[in-house]
Amino acid sequence: MEPLSWGQIALQLVIRFIPVWVALIVTFTLSIAYKRKLGLYGKLFDNTIGMVGFVLVMFWVYTALAVGVFDMIMTHDPLSTALGMKNEPPGTPLRSPDEGEFAYYLLGGDTLARDVFSRMVAGAWVVIRIAPLATLFAFMVGITLGLPAGYFGGKLDSALSFLANLILAFPVILLFYLLVTPEMVQTGIPSYMAVVLFLFPIIFLAVLINSRYRTQPPKRNVMLALLILVLGWVYLSLISDPETRVAFLPPWLDLFNIPGGILVVFVSVVFVNAPTVFRIVRGLTLDIKTRDYVAAAQTRGEGAWYIMLWEILPNTRGPLIVDFCLRIGYTTILLGTLGFFGLGLPPESPDWGTTINQGRKLLSIYPHPAIVPAVALLSMVLGLNLLADGLREESLKD
Repeated sequence: MEPLSWGQIALQLVIRFIPVWVALIVTFTLSIAYKRKLGLYGKLFDNTIGMVGFVLVMFWVYTALAVGVFDMIMTHDPLSTALGMKNEPPGTPLRSPDEGEFAYYLLGGDTLARDVFSRMVAGAWVVIRIAPLATLFAFMVGITLGLPAGYFGGKLDSALSFLANLILAFPVILLFYLLVTPEMVQTGIPSYMAVVLFLFPIIFLAVLINSRYRTQPPKRNVMLALLILVLGWVYLSLISDPETRVAFLPPWLDLFNIPGGILVVFVSVVFVNAPTVFRIVRGLTLDIKTRDYVAAAQTRGEGAWYIMLWEILPNTRGPLIVDFCLRIGYTTILLGTLGFFGLGLPPESPDWGTTINQGRKLLSIYPHPAIVPAVALLSMVLGLNLLADGLREESLKD
């Protein structure tokens, strides 16, 4: 077989991403049709910069879901090798493809004869599984601690602010390196950190429900019981690992089998980002608690947590949403940095940082194994930054 031309490669890439194009078209059609009813998200479609960022971000989100959930788009196993495909240029045909196997390496082969295209799209699944969810956990930790610190002040504020400043005193990259080194993992400290940090979503949601339905005890009790039962099971499944000292559940009750490297990176992201979120929420709370509507809620006799969660927190959504998008971008860069230096994730992982590191060794001769994941990482972070800019502009108009 003859190698594919650049035009044929582009056509094949368009075909491989058909599920993503369909998902984007459906998303945009429905969003634009109902944008006046979708609040800040709907206003985003009146902002060109924000819309460009949204397209880039959702492209990689849908790509990750198509790869990880539906097993689509990839042309080959990202970990398998093919005879004679080491560092081959884009569009090179396989020497002896199996029956039904895709006959080409669309974006060439890497230094271990693996398909660069398949590793690129598989890397999106690694990023999407860690960066947004870890950032969300960090926000729950920061919000749960930042609201009472700003609202009550006093010794509580001083103690929590001191701890946050203590963590922020370390350079972020060095702190990440410290947390994900094999020596630190062997001590079990990241597992114990997970035990503490993963409790915060349960605490946050429990307090949210209790403050909202405190005047309806039967309904509140049922919702709290369901929350603790379901999320408690998920929590124990997340932190339980037979290979560590933290093993609470028998295997038949364990819902998840998270690889150790991913769990360590996840915990590290939460631990590093939570203090910054805490400071943002604390600062916003100090400002908003002086507003008239907060005084009116206090006059009505509303509880402190009701005021924090239902009067103050909704009015911080603009800055927090913007920071959430930016922080996912920072986390994506940090994941790439860790992968580049071979820390945290397994060495054979298709994450973009690891792939760039493996490809840069022969960059002057065979640039494609490093350039492809680098462009993917760049486009993802660029999309998040543009999305944050668009959300910031629209939130300021409220």
